[in-house]
Amino acid sequence: MNIQEIHNLFLKCRSLSIDTRKIEKDSMFFAIKGENFDANTFAKQALDLGALYVVIDNESCFIDERTILVNNSLKTLQELAKFHRAYLKLPIVALTGSNGKTTTKELINAVLSQKFKTKATIGNLNNHIGVPLTLLSFTKETEIGIVEMGANHKKEIKFLCEIAQPDFGYITNFGKAHLEGFGGVQGVIEGKSEMYQYLAKNNKIAFVNLEDAIQIEKSNGIKSFTFGINKENADLKIKDIKANPFVVIDYNDFTVESHLIGLYNANNINAAAAIGRYFKVEDAAIKHGIENYIPENNRSQLLNKGSNQIILDAYNANPSSMAVAIANFLQLENQNKIMILGDMFELGEESPQEHKLIVDSLVNQKESLCYLIGKSFYENKVSSDTIQFFETFDAFADYLKTTLFEDNTILIKGSRGMALERTLEYIS
Repeated sequence: MNIQEIHNLFLKCRSLSIDTRKIEKDSMFFAIKGENFDANTFAKQALDLGALYVVIDNESCFIDERTILVNNSLKTLQELAKFHRAYLKLPIVALTGSNGKTTTKELINAVLSQKFKTKATIGNLNNHIGVPLTLLSFTKETEIGIVEMGANHKKEIKFLCEIAQPDFGYITNFGKAHLEGFGGVQGVIEGKSEMYQYLAKNNKIAFVNLEDAIQIEKSNGIKSFTFGINKENADLKIKDIKANPFVVIDYNDFTVESHLIGLYNANNINAAAAIGRYFKVEDAAIKHGIENYIPENNRSQLLNKGSNQIILDAYNANPSSMAVAIANFLQLENQNKIMILGDMFELGEESPQEHKLIVDSLVNQKESLCYLIGKSFYENKVSSDTIQFFETFDAFADYLKTTLFEDNTILIKGSRGMALERTLEYIS
């Protein structure tokens, strides 16, 4: 069965799934092998749960005429997504970057949905499986698709662009993320810039932040739509940005008062506003979309626990995002500030140095008490009046059981594996 024939069957289905726990009636189930399981063995269960068709790559799991046997289920999923994208012919905005991808994607969707029927990547399904699933969720009713692309090594963005074939692209930034896979910061720049290479090769359009010298350099020669602070040549001009703690941005024609914390979110907002302006969304609608976006899932959330105000940014962390989060937190005018910071993962050989740099940046500051948690921070332990080190979260939790926090402003940030949102259980 060729990919067009599979696509014809897919169009008869209400949805597509790779997880029998999320099977919907009249769906298509793709059996994708995992590291510790063979999803082909769940094909019969998927049919019993209401799937119309199952796609498998293990002949021994063939059931009946509802079974589609292919050489490789994952590769077929990717080919089907590429075929479906070409079939729909809708404009697609893609974005990648080291920090802020998901927040920016949500903001872009919030703005464009004021005028268009949009569909965007759900959560952070942004890899070689997530991008195809996103594309296959688009329908004839979708007017603009928004696709987030993540990567932890070179050639990954190139591969995802070849599947999604974006008409527009935006790179949030080039930071110290996934250094282990990219082989250093230069590797990050090269890997993320694969999106620019795709746009240039296919005569597509890049959205460019004129405050970022690397974006300017790497997008040179590509058709672009730009934004920047007091940049006369910018397509979207920005007058002023403030954050205490919420970001407020004054454009030439309107002002946005967001629910996002920290100056590091300003560019995420500006990108969404610029993309809205390109697609001729009215200024009032851009303002409405951004101002009504409320962050969740541990991303720059502002919470109250007892008498404490908490900035929860515990979804992920890398040296770049950690540094800007600390800098933003220290400039807040609030009294009684506390930082609870966890280890940063996937840094490879750079990990000791990057954790040491964070510790060094905190040693001499007097504005905030700091709790540093995790083995990597603990290995850089120093004597300090404002910093306490805990090798494990359990050790920190034991400390919290005997410590009362009152009337504090608290920043919580760390890599996903640290799960620092658990701290909330101990703050009353």
